[in-house]
Amino acid sequence: MNSTTLFSQTPPVRLFFLASLPGAVSMLASSLYQLIDGVFVGNFLTPTAFAALNLAMPFVIINFSLADLVGVGSSVPISVALGQGDRKLANNIFTSACILIISAGAVMGAAMFAAAPFLIGMMGAEGEFAALAVQYLRTYAVCSPFTTILYAVDNYLRISGYIRGSMFLNILMSVLCAGFEFLFLGVFGWGIWASAAAASLGMFICVVLAFIPFVRGRALLHFVRPRITGRILRQIVACGSPSFLNNIAGRITSILMNLFLVRLGGELAVSVYGVLMYVEGFIQPLMYGMCDSLQPAVGFNWGAGKFSRVRAIEKCCFAAAAAISLVSAALIALAPGPITLLFLPDADGAALAMGVGALRVFALTYLTRWLSFATQSYMLAVEKALAASVISVATALVFPVGLLAALWPLGLEGLWANFPATSALAAALALVILRRERPALTRPDLP
Repeated sequence: MNSTTLFSQTPPVRLFFLASLPGAVSMLASSLYQLIDGVFVGNFLTPTAFAALNLAMPFVIINFSLADLVGVGSSVPISVALGQGDRKLANNIFTSACILIISAGAVMGAAMFAAAPFLIGMMGAEGEFAALAVQYLRTYAVCSPFTTILYAVDNYLRISGYIRGSMFLNILMSVLCAGFEFLFLGVFGWGIWASAAAASLGMFICVVLAFIPFVRGRALLHFVRPRITGRILRQIVACGSPSFLNNIAGRITSILMNLFLVRLGGELAVSVYGVLMYVEGFIQPLMYGMCDSLQPAVGFNWGAGKFSRVRAIEKCCFAAAAAISLVSAALIALAPGPITLLFLPDADGAALAMGVGALRVFALTYLTRWLSFATQSYMLAVEKALAASVISVATALVFPVGLLAALWPLGLEGLWANFPATSALAAALALVILRRERPALTRPDLP
């Protein structure tokens, strides 16, 4: 079944299972590797190395941010162009985006490599703690021109109908990254830089494999002589801004959190915060995998004027996000001790108590997290970039930073409470936006 038939004719519930479940499996494989990465560093290296990894991680994600802007920002107009039957425009956006992503990876990588010592020192880290964080960040920076395009090409595969191929590619990436990391850390005994090198090598191999259908001309999208116009750049920036702003705003928040954590609790507090981020890094990709995998179908039908079909697909997306989020809240609340020990195997009584307390508060986040997440994905898929950006920036920066100041007098407990409070405010904002956009979202189908 080609992607046009799949997106336009498959019943919405069946389409949900055909498209979103492989997407969820893909993201699950990726999130499992992220968990394994933390477990390997926590068990094969020192507690200082684990803390350094978590201190550097916000900057690693910022390093990927421009590539992610172009990758996500190009996927929506490509899907809409295909829905309108304009394959020439879709191919030009695809080709232009690939060139822009590689260029952005080179620019951001060079900037991060040069700025790494300053950025880590700015966080208040010193000595071995700072040196290990710089090693980790610089390794990712060197490799970024060859790795940052991975998640974009994953979107292009799904748009071209290679949904299972995308899933298997993500599974392969996780297996390769985990295998290389075990070899580098567990067998060769290399340092924290090898953790970043293992991930980069696995991603690069998968980038090469992912582009084979496009290079051989077998995919729906084809490489053409690029014509990068101002209109295309504006489309990419508009559609990619919510994801980009979420990345940047979220990392700014993480950097501020780490600044407070280093001063309030030192390396241990940073490590506990890292545990929370690894748990989030497992749950959020599942919701993202389901919602993001449906974006090509939503964008295609939106472009074709089949608005009732868009609404039916999105109902599945909201229901799945709610189920994942609520089950996650229950699991975190029931097993905070084992989760803490998974990443901090040598945690003593005080460290374990800190981790358990933080996770119990953190579990409340997922009572409401699904609503803002699914709404942001919906707004982005139907080209409501401003609404998606408002949710993104408010969730990742405005609410948590405002609460950081408000809850500061409570110490570490206030920092942990920041997460569920932010989620509740974001859910309220999502309801307001859904109500405001209701006339556009409930319009009848075009003839």
